[in-house]
Order: sequence, then C-alpha cells, then structure tokens
Amino acid sequence: MSSVRWEVEGQDWPNRAHSRFVRTAMLDWHVQIAGPVDAPVLLLVHGTGAATHSWRDLLPLLAKHYLVIAPDMPGHGFTRGRISGGQSLPGMAKALGELLAKLGHAAPAVIVGHSAGAAIGARLAMDARWDATLVGLTPALMPFPGLAARLFPALARVLFVNPFTAMIFAQMASSRGEVARFLKSSTGSRIDDLGIDLYHRLFRTSDHCAGAIGMMANWDLETLSASLPGLTGRTLLIHGGRDAMVPADSVERAVRLIPGAELAVLPDLGHLAHEEAPDRIAEMILAFAATSPAVAA
Repeated sequence: MSSVRWEVEGQDWPNRAHSRFVRTAMLDWHVQIAGPVDAPVLLLVHGTGAATHSWRDLLPLLAKHYLVIAPDMPGHGFTRGRISGGQSLPGMAKALGELLAKLGHAAPAVIVGHSAGAAIGARLAMDARWDATLVGLTPALMPFPGLAARLFPALARVLFVNPFTAMIFAQMASSRGEVARFLKSSTGSRIDDLGIDLYHRLFRTSDHCAGAIGMMANWDLETLSASLPGLTGRTLLIHGGRDAMVPADSVERAVRLIPGAELAVLPDLGHLAHEEAPDRIAEMILAFAATSPAVAA
C-alpha cells in the first residue's frame, strides 16, 4: 500500500501555512484553520475521494469573514488512522465532532459540505442537535434510484474487502491524463491544471483509494434521507447543472424533505462547482449565512 506523504506530495499543498496535525482517539488529523480567531466558525467538509485541496481557492475567501476549519476526512489525504466500526456516515460525523471538540470549537455556526461531505455535515448537525446553517454543494443526500440503491453499496463492499482493489485503482490513476479524463467525465466540471495535479497525487496512492472505497462501502443514504426533516438550521443546496454525478432530481427531493430549505441551480457548473467558480460560490455562501440566526448570534 502507498500513502501521500506530507514531506513529498504535501510540500507545496494549497494553504499549507494554515495546516496542522491534531490527534483524537485513533485518528491523526490533517486540518487547515484560517481566519480571525474571534469570528464565527465555518466548517468545510469535503466529499469522497477529495481532501483539503478541494477548498484551495474557496477557503481564503471565506476566511476573510469566518474562522474556517477544513480537515482531511478519515481515509483521505494526510489524515491517518481508522474509525471504530468503519467509515459509516454516523461514524464519520462522530469523528468530526470529536475533532471540533479537541480544537475547542464544538458547535460551528456554518457547515459547508461538498457531495458526501454535505451528508456528513447534515448527520453531524442532527446528531449533535445543532442549529448550524448548512450549505450543501452538489450534495449527495439521497439514495441512488431503484436497484442501484442496493447494488452500489454492495459492490463497494465487495471491492473494499479485496486487498488488491485499492492498488489496482491507484495503478490505473498513475497516469495524469487518465485522472484528467476521469474527472471531466465523472463530474462534468472543468477544473484548472493545479486541481488535476492535486487529484492525481491522491488517486495514485492506494491508501487514499482505499479510503474512498471504504467510505462508499459504508454509506447508508436511506437512513439519512429519512431523517432530513429533522434538520433545524437554515439550509441551502447548490446544484451544478452540468453535474454528472448527483442527479438534479435527487437534490430537488432533498430540498422538499428539509424544512425551509432553499435550492440554487448553477447551469454552467458541474459537480466540482466550488473549484470551478470559487468567487461565485463564496458569494452565495456568505450571503446566505449572513441572514442566518446561527451567525447573527
């Protein structure tokens, strides 16, 4: 198995000056913290297969107004260790809550989650009974339609138990060109060369691939979707019209389940909308959060 190394792949990591490593229970977290120490806390939660690099341009914009906390989730990037019971949605949310408590910021005012990160953020807010403002960027909150809802997690579990699967995926991603083609076809987004290079660094390591597969293998969106009416904070879901990963009707169904939720569609952007247009996404997050009681308080 191979891992990304902070002294090699991380030597020019985006926003490296804001990085630190924090130990909680069985995890050694890589987390980036930026912004005024007395400002409201804004938590950034990346999606499956990503890491803190996904926020490279968005984080500095949000840090002008918030104390921003952005970790590499377990199994991803430079975070090391395992979660008891595997990378289940409740387990990931609980581990993230433990990190925030260790940092002394147990209840963020705003949670911004991308894709599966939106599911983790929603689960964390509900389990902790927070009224945090939630912004889901191309959010993966609903089960896959029909038979795929059962087959996809089952397939991921089969792949996860095979010790060679992650190494095979990493070998396939050893070519930068293959990673670029995969990102374009699977996300519908057009990101810059630096973004492609950073994903390439991650995808070519078997530990990161194993983390992504493990996360998918333990996902239970049926239980999450059934509990979405329990979200008590204000919620904004932003969907990219070119998103090739999360269907539009999935986001629309989630909006109908969440009390008072709002939907914004950006027709010209894909699944990695926040990497394609960080200025526009930052403006939307800041404008929505500014009218939320959790921030005003």
